[in-house]
Amino acid sequence: MTYLPEHAETVFTYGSPQLKFGPGASAEIGHDLRQLGARRVLVVTDPGVAATGSPGRVAEQLATFGIVAVVHDSARVEPTDASLLVAIDRARADGPFDAFVAVGGGSSIDTAKAVNLMLTNPGELLDYVNAPVGGGLAPPNALAPLVAVPTTTGTGAESTTICVLDVLDQHVKTGISHPRLRPVLAVVDPLLTLTQPAGVTASAGMDILCHALESWTARPYTSYEQKTADQRVPYCGANPISDLWSEKAMRLLSTAFRPAVLEGDPASRSDMSMAATFAGLGFGNAGVHVPHANAYPIAGRVTDFHPVDYPAGESMVPHGMAVSLTAPEAFRWTFESNPERHLSAAGFLDPRAEAGDDPAGLLPRVLCDLMRDIGLPNGTDAVGFGSGDTDALVEGALKQQRLLATSPRPVEADDLAGIFERSLRLWER
Repeated sequence: MTYLPEHAETVFTYGSPQLKFGPGASAEIGHDLRQLGARRVLVVTDPGVAATGSPGRVAEQLATFGIVAVVHDSARVEPTDASLLVAIDRARADGPFDAFVAVGGGSSIDTAKAVNLMLTNPGELLDYVNAPVGGGLAPPNALAPLVAVPTTTGTGAESTTICVLDVLDQHVKTGISHPRLRPVLAVVDPLLTLTQPAGVTASAGMDILCHALESWTARPYTSYEQKTADQRVPYCGANPISDLWSEKAMRLLSTAFRPAVLEGDPASRSDMSMAATFAGLGFGNAGVHVPHANAYPIAGRVTDFHPVDYPAGESMVPHGMAVSLTAPEAFRWTFESNPERHLSAAGFLDPRAEAGDDPAGLLPRVLCDLMRDIGLPNGTDAVGFGSGDTDALVEGALKQQRLLATSPRPVEADDLAGIFERSLRLWER
């Protein structure tokens, strides 16, 4: 089944922040903020990144430009509504601020987005969370300038309009999405990623990969009904510009991903940073779909899994890992929507891969081979889920209608249930 609009869309949109990329780029943030007129800035990070010294160095640099910098290590790895409220309250107590800087992974950048949103707009946090989990309201006021400085190679949050969070009482991960959340400047300095552990590189790298793959295989913008100007949203479907970014990200991953995890050399880390940025510029406009929708309830309902190289004592399935766990079977299911796209994606990621007599299985095999090589779990069973959890996981995934609307095939509960069941164990040992 495919989408057959009565009046097909003819317009796509594209947005991105200004970008500064390269070793040493983070040494210029003070200059950049002065150009934005900043005088008092909140630097948002998490305790682990704060311990590396990078946020402190950014704050010291800002001071040389006459900018007062307050550093908060208030971000939590895999933010929740509760952790965001703590960060928001702390920022209000130390404010006002006329700009924000996020130094860290997607968790720090998303926390800064939420803090910026709530310090510049009325109401409660859940008012802005995507429906049906929250109110789905658009922020009425412009946000202050946000400069995003990623220290991990994965989320692409520095390029996007999205803030991701767990809503604890609903046991679901969801998000806030609006163009006003997009950072005004992304400063990507590969030197900041050299402290990233292998386990984090593996998980975050699968987020890059799925961003690129889901953008590449998303339903095309022409498959939507014609929209009016006020109906346009950041995720508009696959389009010629997002396709360019997604393809380039996959080609970079084909040579950089395994060495970045297994060896951690600076060249592969730099290529991973570039791939993360490219994938963010792609999916931040085209959108993501089934693997990301499935990842949210996986992360929101985990009870007893402790990933390597993440904060000790915390049970979690990191976002990129959660996305990867159903990706092979999700792409097997979406194959019929556009076989050529799925086969070409497999070729981007592994030029030696051959379809043989199972074309639909080629991309899943490429993904499983990669996941096995970089030490990711072998399906959802390995992080604590079983067949008895399928209904709850499907229920959580169905709440992600903003994402599922981008699927290249219309998604029903039975489709998701089949993907979850087939993802309990992805490959034979």
